[in-house]
Amino acid sequence: MTPLRQRMVDAMVTRGFAERTQESYVEAISRIARHYHRSPVLLSKDEVSAYLLHLVSTRHLTYSTMNQAACAARFLSKAASCACMTLTAALTA
Repeated sequence: MTPLRQRMVDAMVTRGFAERTQESYVEAISRIARHYHRSPVLLSKDEVSAYLLHLVSTRHLTYSTMNQAACAARFLSKAASCACMTLTAALTA
């Protein structure tokens, strides 16, 4: 497990997140990283926004799937103390 993923899991455990929520958030962040072939902390605001749009418009996934990815990214940037805060900016704009 990468240090970033471990920080994220530790933060979710500390806050009492359900096991299934933890799994969903970790998988959502993993998908963002795989989509761009790099760590999610290196993504720009525009890339995160484009990924969320891609989920709905290109992959035709539901709003709730897109929202789950958005919540996971927001959680990662805020609660797991990511060095790169562009994820938060992308999701609160």
